[in-house]
Amino acid sequence: MVNITIRKRQREDAVITQRKFFKKTARGKIVKVIRERYLREDVFCGIEGCRECSSASVPHLPINGAANHGSFPGGHFVLPDTNVFLSQMDLMESTHFSTPIILLQTVLEEVRHRSLPLFNRLKALMKLDEKRTWMFYNEFRSETAVVREVGESPNDRNDRAIRVGAAWYNSHISLTRPPVRGQSAPVLPTVVLLTDDAGNRRKALEDRMACISVREYVAGLRESSQLVDLLSAGSDNIEPTAAAGRPPLYPEYLPTGAVLAGVKAGQLHQGHFNANQFNFLEGSINVEAFSKPILLVGRENMNRAVQGDIVAVEVFNEKDWKAPTDEVVDQESTLKNDDADESDEEGDRVFVEEKVAKGEAPRSATEKQPTGRVVGIIKRNWRAYVCHVDSTSLNSSETTSLSQQTVFATPVSRLLPRIRMRTRQAPALLGQKILVTIDKWDIMSRYPEGHFVRSLGKVESKEAEQESLLLEFDVPYRPFGKAILDCLPPEGEQWVVPPKSANDPAWRDREDLRSLNICSIDPPACQDIDDALHARRLPNGNIEAGVHIADVSYFVLPDNPMDSEATARGTTVYLVDKRIDMLPALLGTNLCSLRPFVERLAFSVIWELSPDDAKIVNVRFTKSVIASKFAFTYEEAQIRKDDPHLQDELTDSIRLLNTLAQKLKAGRMAAGALNLASPEVKIHLDSAESSDPIDVEQKELRETNSLVEEFMLLANISVAEKIQEAFPQTAVLRRHMPPPKANFERLQDIIQKRRGVNLDVSSSGALAASLDKCIDPKEPTFNTLVRIMATRCMLSAEYFCSGSVSKDTFGHYGLASPIYTHFTSPIRRYADVLAHRQLAAAISYGPLHASLHSKTHVERVLDVVNRRHRMAQMAGRASVEFYVGLALKARAERSQASGAGKVTEEAFVIRTFRNGINVFVSGLGIEGLVIFKRETKFDADNYTFTIPSAGPRGKDVTIAVFDKVTVNIDVEKDKNTQRGKVKMTLVKPIDSSEM
Repeated sequence: MVNITIRKRQREDAVITQRKFFKKTARGKIVKVIRERYLREDVFCGIEGCRECSSASVPHLPINGAANHGSFPGGHFVLPDTNVFLSQMDLMESTHFSTPIILLQTVLEEVRHRSLPLFNRLKALMKLDEKRTWMFYNEFRSETAVVREVGESPNDRNDRAIRVGAAWYNSHISLTRPPVRGQSAPVLPTVVLLTDDAGNRRKALEDRMACISVREYVAGLRESSQLVDLLSAGSDNIEPTAAAGRPPLYPEYLPTGAVLAGVKAGQLHQGHFNANQFNFLEGSINVEAFSKPILLVGRENMNRAVQGDIVAVEVFNEKDWKAPTDEVVDQESTLKNDDADESDEEGDRVFVEEKVAKGEAPRSATEKQPTGRVVGIIKRNWRAYVCHVDSTSLNSSETTSLSQQTVFATPVSRLLPRIRMRTRQAPALLGQKILVTIDKWDIMSRYPEGHFVRSLGKVESKEAEQESLLLEFDVPYRPFGKAILDCLPPEGEQWVVPPKSANDPAWRDREDLRSLNICSIDPPACQDIDDALHARRLPNGNIEAGVHIADVSYFVLPDNPMDSEATARGTTVYLVDKRIDMLPALLGTNLCSLRPFVERLAFSVIWELSPDDAKIVNVRFTKSVIASKFAFTYEEAQIRKDDPHLQDELTDSIRLLNTLAQKLKAGRMAAGALNLASPEVKIHLDSAESSDPIDVEQKELRETNSLVEEFMLLANISVAEKIQEAFPQTAVLRRHMPPPKANFERLQDIIQKRRGVNLDVSSSGALAASLDKCIDPKEPTFNTLVRIMATRCMLSAEYFCSGSVSKDTFGHYGLASPIYTHFTSPIRRYADVLAHRQLAAAISYGPLHASLHSKTHVERVLDVVNRRHRMAQMAGRASVEFYVGLALKARAERSQASGAGKVTEEAFVIRTFRNGINVFVSGLGIEGLVIFKRETKFDADNYTFTIPSAGPRGKDVTIAVFDKVTVNIDVEKDKNTQRGKVKMTLVKPIDSSEM
C-alpha cells in the first residue's frame, strides 16, 4: 500500500501564495475574494537547450537570441513592459521586428485589463509562426512571483514584477552557462527590458539591468529604416505645433472622475460623436435627454473628438442654442495651405469663428437645437485608418531622400481630420493607400498625430481599393485558420446527406420533405442559397406553404473555433465583385447552400393558410431533409409565373406563393407597415474574370422579389413568437424603434411648403397613408423620391436580447409587427444561427447551449453583431460607389468616343445649401453635390437657391427642393479617397460649369 503524506503549508507562506482583493457585484455589494496561488520551480523559460529547465514544451526562443543590435553583440531577447504593447503594437507585429520576445504573464494580464482589442492582437501575435514569442508564467514561478507591498499601487507592483522577471532571466541564463575552467568566459545573451516609462527605466538601471526605450532600441537595429515609421507618436517628445507663448487651441478635458460624476448627476451628457459630412466645423451627439441631437459648432467646441468617440458634453443655456449652418465647408479646400510642420493656429481660430458667424443667419426657434461643447472623452474610437499622403505637405519629394518629414495623412473618410505623421518614406508613399494610426491629440496641436503602419498598394488599383474598403470599415477578412477548418466535415465536398435511417444522427427527428416541389428564388449568380419555398393545396381547401432554411447549426456547433470566428465576423460582407464570408466556403456555397437536385439538411417553417386572406390556421417548425427542384433567378421565376402555357406543379407552386404573398403584403400595409425605398443600382461588369465595370443602372424589382420577401418576413415573425415564448429572457430578436418626431420636422416642412402636402408622422400607419398621398401626376418619380428621403429620417433596426428591454419596445416600426427576428439567412448572419439554436431547443429537438441561457452573453454577442452589420452595410455602399465611378467613367469614354459628348441625366434636387445643391439621379440611383463659387441667394425658410443673372438683361434663376434639373456627369479623382468620384454640373435650368 502506498503511503500518502499530507504536508501543511507554513502560515508565513500564505502571503505569497494567496491573492486577496475586493470586488463589487452587479447588485452593488462589496465582496472579498481570496485566490490560492500555487508556486512552482519548474516553469519553463522557453530558451532552447536550457539545462536548468526540464519541460515537455517545445522551446520557442533561440539559444542566443538575436544578434541584430549593435548594443548587444552577444545576442539578446526583449522583454517589453505593458505600455510597449499598449502603444507600440504595430511595431511588435511588424515582420521586420525579428527579435525574440519574452512575454510575462503580468504583462499579458495587464494588457487584457487595459484594452481587449489589443489583448486579442497580442494573443494572435503569440500564435504567429514567424514570430518567436514565449509566454513566461512569472506569477507562478517561486523566484519571480511578487506580492504587493503596503502602500504600493497596483501599477508599481506590476512594474516591479516585470523588473524581477527580467532580472531572473539574466541570472537564469548565467547559471545555465557557467564558465569552463581553462576557457574564456562565454559571451551570454542579454534579456533587455523594453520600456518607455522613465521611472521604470531609472529603477532598472539602478539595479544594473539592461534597459532601453523603444525609440532608442529601434534606432540601433539593423532593420531600423523599416521600423522607425511604425513608432507611435504618443511616446515621442514631438515639438508642439504652437509657437512659444501661444495660447492652447483647445481646452483641457475634465478629470475622468468629474466627467463620470457629471454624467451620473445629469449635468453632462454622454454619447457618440458624429461628424458632419458636409461641414467639417460641425458635429453632433444623440442623447436620450433631448429629442434633437446636441450641436457642436467649431473646432474648440468639438475639442479633439473623432468620429465614433464616446464623449461627455456640456449643454449651453438655451439662449445660446444654434441651428446647423446651411453651407458646404470642405476641410481639404479650406485648409489646403496649412503646413504640417508650422500651422498658423491663430489664423485657424479666426477662420473658424468667421465661418460659424457666417452660418448664423436669423433662424426660427424651431430650427435651433441644443448646443454645447465636449468636456471629456469617455472612450476613444481610434484605430488604423486608410489614408494617403498629401503631396503638398512634403518638404522634399526626391525619391532618394531618407530625411524625416512631417506630412499630412488624409483619411479616406471625410468624417475624420487630417493626421500629422513623421516618416522617412514620404516620397515613396506618394500615390499609395496607407494605414495610419492616431497616437495622440494635444491641446496645442491643431491636428492629431499618428504613425505609419503599412502600405496597401497603388491608389485606384482594385486590390488596394478592396483591402482599403475592408480596413476602412473594420471588416475581418483574414483566411480561415486551421483550427476553424478542422471543424468542417472530414469528407469535405464529398459529404452528402446519409441514407435515411432511424439510427443515423443526421436523420434524428427530421421530416423527409424530399418529395415536395421546393425551389429557390435568388439574385443571379447566387451561390450561398439560404432559403427555398414550396406551396400546395390541401384537401380541406387551405394552402400549405413552407419556408426551408439551410440547417447551418447542424455544422456550426456552439463554442468551437468555427463558431467563435463566426461570432467575431457577425455577417458576410458583399462587395460588388467579392464576398467576405462569415463561414468557410465549403459550408456557405456547398454543404449548407440549398442547391437544386441535391439533398440538403434544412430547418422548415410550414404554415396552413386560408386561401382568401392568407391568415395562419396553424404553424409548425421542424428539422427536415429537402431536395430543391430548381434554383430560379427573380427574372426566371417571374417569366415562369407569367407564362400561361406552363401548368406544371412547380409553376403552380410559384403562382400559389405569389397569390399568398400579395395578400400577406396587403395585410401588412393595412396594419401600418411602411413601403419605404432606397436607391439600389446594378453594375454591369465586362466579365466575371476581369470585373471591369462598363455601365450602371437602377435595379429593377419584380413581383417575385416581393414574393420571397413576404414569406421571409412571415417566417421571421413566426420564429420570433416561438423563441420568445420559450426563452423570454434570452430570445434573440430584432427591433426597429419609432423615429423621434424631430427627425421628420425638416422633411415635413419641405413637403408642406414645396408641395402643400401634410406628412403625418403620428404612427407608422399614418406615415404610410401620408406617403401614398405624396403624388405628382406630372412626375411619377416624386413619390419614390419622398420615400427615399423618409427612409433617411428613420432609426436603424438592431438586434437585442428579449430580457434586456421592456416588452412594449419589442416592435418593428417599419414592418408594423409587434415582434421580429432574423432566422432566414444563417449562412450569412450570425444572429440567425443563434435563432436556429433557440428554435431547435424550443421544439425539443435538443438542449439549448448554456451560453444562450445567459443574458449577459447574448447581449455581448449581439453588440458585436450589430456593429458588424452596420460596418458591412457601409462597406457594401462604399464598394458600389467605387464601381459606379468606374462604370460611369467607362460610359463617358464610350460616349465621347462616339461623338455623343458628356453623359447627361435628369435629376431631382433633394437639398439646398448656401453655396450649392444636392441632387438625386433617379435613373442611376446615385446622388451628387453641385457647388457654386459665385455669390448666390439662399432662402433657408423656403428651401430655394437663387443664382443672380450674369448680365443686365439676364434673369435670376431659382432652384428649389424637388425641382427637376439636368446634370452632366463626370468622374474625377476624389481628394480624400483618391478613388474616382462622380462630379455633377448643372446643364438646365442654368449651366454651372463656369460658376
